[in-house]
Amino acid sequence: MGSIAEVFGPDGTLSAQLSGYTYRQGQQELAELVWELLAESRHAALEAGTGIGKTYAYLIPVLLSGRRAIISTGTLTLQDQLYARDLPALGKLLGRPATVALLKGRGNYLCWHRLEMARRDGGHDTEQRGMLDALSSWGRSSASGDITEVGDLPERLRASVTSTVDNCLGSRCDHFEQCFVLEARRRAQAAQVVIVNHHLLLADLALKETGFGELLPGADVVVVDEAHQLPDIAQQFFGSSVSSRELEWLLKDCSAEAKLNSEDFARAMTELGRRLVNLRRQVAGRTGRLSWSDVPAGLADALSNLVPALHNLSGSIHALDVASPGLLRCLERCDEAAARVQSILAEEDLNGLRWLEMTSGSLSLRWTPVDVGAALAARIDDQGGNWVFTSATLAIGDDFSHFLGRVGVGDALTCVLPSPFDYARNARLYLPQGLPEPRSDDFVPSFMAAVWPLIEAAGGGAFVLFTSYRALGIARDWVLTRCAPGPVLVQGEGARSHLLETFRAAGDAVLLGVGSFWQGVDVRGPALRLVAIDKLPFAAPNDPLVQAKIAAIRRDGGDAFNEYQLPQAALTLKQGVGRLIRDFDDRGLVVLGDPRLRTRAYGRVFLASLPPLPIIEEAPDALYFALGLHPAAVADAKAGL
Repeated sequence: MGSIAEVFGPDGTLSAQLSGYTYRQGQQELAELVWELLAESRHAALEAGTGIGKTYAYLIPVLLSGRRAIISTGTLTLQDQLYARDLPALGKLLGRPATVALLKGRGNYLCWHRLEMARRDGGHDTEQRGMLDALSSWGRSSASGDITEVGDLPERLRASVTSTVDNCLGSRCDHFEQCFVLEARRRAQAAQVVIVNHHLLLADLALKETGFGELLPGADVVVVDEAHQLPDIAQQFFGSSVSSRELEWLLKDCSAEAKLNSEDFARAMTELGRRLVNLRRQVAGRTGRLSWSDVPAGLADALSNLVPALHNLSGSIHALDVASPGLLRCLERCDEAAARVQSILAEEDLNGLRWLEMTSGSLSLRWTPVDVGAALAARIDDQGGNWVFTSATLAIGDDFSHFLGRVGVGDALTCVLPSPFDYARNARLYLPQGLPEPRSDDFVPSFMAAVWPLIEAAGGGAFVLFTSYRALGIARDWVLTRCAPGPVLVQGEGARSHLLETFRAAGDAVLLGVGSFWQGVDVRGPALRLVAIDKLPFAAPNDPLVQAKIAAIRRDGGDAFNEYQLPQAALTLKQGVGRLIRDFDDRGLVVLGDPRLRTRAYGRVFLASLPPLPIIEEAPDALYFALGLHPAAVADAKAGL
């Protein structure tokens, strides 16, 4: 263990050679646990509180051991950070440089065949032709083909010049030897450390096929960072789906790949197009999820009618007697899509759920397994190696059973390593008194009335997070009748990245958000000094996946609330609260508006899962603390006034 202590200790390598490095006992303990696991044949779930520095704590043992490793992250941003900054710097610092490969999903790499098609189809659009020509020039000089190097591309254009599992031609492609995805795979096979994201890891585990066969190499250790995201993402990959957008792309590709035409082919294309128009008409104006039992007969018929239309298109492509790889792949896609629609419509497995997902631009027919634990466990065993799951939110208190059950791992080392941040000095948790029950029509206005004086006192710098878009809309209307300390930003009224950039730059903004702002958002420093959350984030009871999970637990004689709904909500709340304190000098106030934290016995579970925040229950005390967060008050305090 000396090598780890020499690196992480108070007088170790990191303290001596890294400017601004702060010794953290929890970071050293986490690194020691990972080091021990590398010598054992077991898995681990390690909760590392915010600020521990878990990235270095798992990277350094991997580098010192010389073992082959796959590191899976929750975001492309962290992937790029590990590859471009952390691993090269640490390899140099430790004198243990490693060969590292960055592997992203297909949608991040330029596809020469798709680019060729797009240039042919977009010849009459001057602006698009210019962008495609620029991409072609860039691709000829790029070593990776990673299109993030060229900055933001319009989503439609990006989809036109990258491949998917569906439309990749594999070894039949004329550009196979110049394929950027193939080259990335070659680098990964030769590397000591391969960096992926969860979607790619799970796609590989689920399919063991990405057009080239197995994409990820074998490894001695697999580190899953931000592991709390893994079970939900896994449901996508162990299920089956067909979307209207997928079929629209199929039609587009059929048209582009067919060098000649026929009346039968044209009729088949038109027929499938009509079926898709009818499908969209059936769900016009509707969004959300719909259990199969609630699907109207007309919509079910419209979905069934896709099958003969796909078969007709397949038959017409056969009749063209054209052997081009692109058109042959379109034929295969027709048959595969028809088979998936038929399979999902016929599926009556109690361990899975048929459902529809509707957005403003697409409809997806899905079959999703209720529990992916067994499927994940089998794939983890197949992949081999030690698996280390780490995140700031894996446990309920000290209990990891909920997470481990969802990933199918039984025998695992577990440990909670608390955050090194001084919550007692820098933060408070305010529980407003006298708010109505969350189901009351008056709840959101009452919650906002309790929170708004605190936001004003703090001079803005606030996230106000909601559990539903309905509540968000009510709060938006409420706020717009007031004079805010700074800009009011509302989720859905701009790209998430733009809202965050504006929030950070403003310093006094008020952001109203749901969903994606509860996790994966990092605003360090005084720009964020107040986080208010309206309700305990129990999953919507009318969500088909939630209903199916509850039903499955009850069939097995279990307690759905305590085994599923409560722990899921506690972990989500932990994520939301975790947005506030992101660095040693951060200060702030958390406001939880749900009175059930005090009136229900399960409130204790939520409070016990949070960081050790001192609790305020009286409004004047909360207001006094919020006033101390105002930038003017902070400046006066620093000046000694």
